[in-house]
Amino acid sequence: MKADLADLNAFLTVAQARGFRDAARTVGSSASTLSEAVRRLEARLGVRLLHRTTRSVVPTEAGTRLIERLAPALGEVEAALDVVNLFRDRPAGTLKLNVPVSAARLVLPAILPGFLAAYPDIQVEIVAEDGFVDMVASGCDAGIRYDERLEQDMIAVPIGPRVQRFATAAAPAYLDARGRPDHPRDLLDHACLRGRFSSGALTSPWEFERDGEIMRIEPQGPLIAGVAGAVDLLVDVAVAGGGIIHLFEDWLRPLLAESALEAVLPTWWQSFSGPFLYYSGRRLVPPPLRAFLDFIQSSDAVPAAYQIR
Repeated sequence: MKADLADLNAFLTVAQARGFRDAARTVGSSASTLSEAVRRLEARLGVRLLHRTTRSVVPTEAGTRLIERLAPALGEVEAALDVVNLFRDRPAGTLKLNVPVSAARLVLPAILPGFLAAYPDIQVEIVAEDGFVDMVASGCDAGIRYDERLEQDMIAVPIGPRVQRFATAAAPAYLDARGRPDHPRDLLDHACLRGRFSSGALTSPWEFERDGEIMRIEPQGPLIAGVAGAVDLLVDVAVAGGGIIHLFEDWLRPLLAESALEAVLPTWWQSFSGPFLYYSGRRLVPPPLRAFLDFIQSSDAVPAAYQIR
């Protein structure tokens, strides 16, 4: 029993997108074409692979098992085809990166413009998420994560600023009205603006450190927003005087510089190591990824603070 490679690709794309329309937009096809491909595959296999409703598409148990084996296999096929790129004058193809929202906002803007200019035949696709996914199974070539969240059996290289901090800040008008905290525990009496991951977990506790003392605070407040797409809303509300925000210092720095926000407890801001680009060590490195690795290690390509030491 043989299944067409295009039908397998169609099924995987629909399953990962959780819908025919979203999948069609991803691959530049039509929902009806993808639907017909999945039906054809199910007929050949003699088993239903997707539960279809008017609102969602969810893999069946058989479909889930197929995805677990199919995604890495198709990734290997793509990597094998990419080997042909070695015979080109310059690398070409697609580089797909799975990154946290913070990296899409704070790390990649300093790197991607130069990379895209240097490699015009490479198309970069960024998947920005707040959860931690199986990078290989999701069809990505590489991902960006912080060191404590790296997947096993992966090769990791530094990317972006090597030291970052979390900053706590609020609008001056808010602090004038509510008072300025002198200690992290004072935040328990303030309106704190919090984030929530798509998993449902809150981004708390807020962590602070000074002279070896570490404080973890479970803040309370009037607003919770998803960190996958609503961080800017939290920032806007903080600027408008709605409460205290706790976020990457690099994200808040422009607002602190123009006094739209005022630093809160700056001597307690906690530093942490910068992110890493990671990729599987069990498969061939496709030329687009190899080009990206070479680029981020080039002293002339990225800001000095981002260079790999």
